[in-house]
Amino acid sequence: MGKVRTVATEFETATRIVKNRNACSYVESGGFVLWLMNPEMWYFEIAVGGSKVHAGYNDKLIWRHAPWGCAHTAKGLADETLVSCTSGSDPRTIASMFVDARCTREKKVNGEDCFILKLSTDPQTLRAKSEDPTEIIRHVLFRYFNQKTGFLVQVEDSRLTRIQFDKGDTIYWETTISLFLDDYKLVEGIMIAHSSCYVVTRFRFGEVVMSHTKIKMEEAWTTEELAFNVPGLSIDCFIPPSDLKAVFISEACELPQDEKGKSAVACNTSG
Repeated sequence: MGKVRTVATEFETATRIVKNRNACSYVESGGFVLWLMNPEMWYFEIAVGGSKVHAGYNDKLIWRHAPWGCAHTAKGLADETLVSCTSGSDPRTIASMFVDARCTREKKVNGEDCFILKLSTDPQTLRAKSEDPTEIIRHVLFRYFNQKTGFLVQVEDSRLTRIQFDKGDTIYWETTISLFLDDYKLVEGIMIAHSSCYVVTRFRFGEVVMSHTKIKMEEAWTTEELAFNVPGLSIDCFIPPSDLKAVFISEACELPQDEKGKSAVACNTSG
């Protein structure tokens, strides 16, 4: 668990660019907590600026809920979601993700030699993660590892999504996340990053807007407390909320055999 600090840094349209010159006026602070359990379960909460988002994964079902929309569930893997949540604090998951990655090149990061691993999501997985009217066209991950220490020091995550509207209009969202990891400390024999900084850029373009919109945000994460083998943690801690689970199961039962396993959406009216 730890602290989060979010800063709005830049907003761009086709006619102007607005840069945040008074950062203190646009800062939102909050906190986060993440629970992990082997083999592949997690629960995550983040509260910033008066809003709270929570999400989970129980090795079968991904679910998430935000105050500005419906709760959402989907079947499938959540590797990249988990890595984003942990900010590099789970070396086992990062290592398992990049077993099939290929080394592309070397580069200096903060004066240190690093090798770069690239992982591209295959077309079949992209189709499985897409939902009408949204289609994920491309998702590429780059990880920069320090050649001397082996530590993960930088992450680049790029995703291109297309949204097709009923009227025939199309818009595209390109989301790029650059993550920098630092302050590695020894926790029960394992070196784990306790500080990270995100730079998130979202670029929108397409026929609907007839122009483009670009938003750039920065987030600073600081881990204050980390422990293994926490007493009392059980499988029950990762069970989806009852209303989400009920809706997902009922819809899955009604679908044809070849349609089961696709995502379902449930509106959480409990707030």
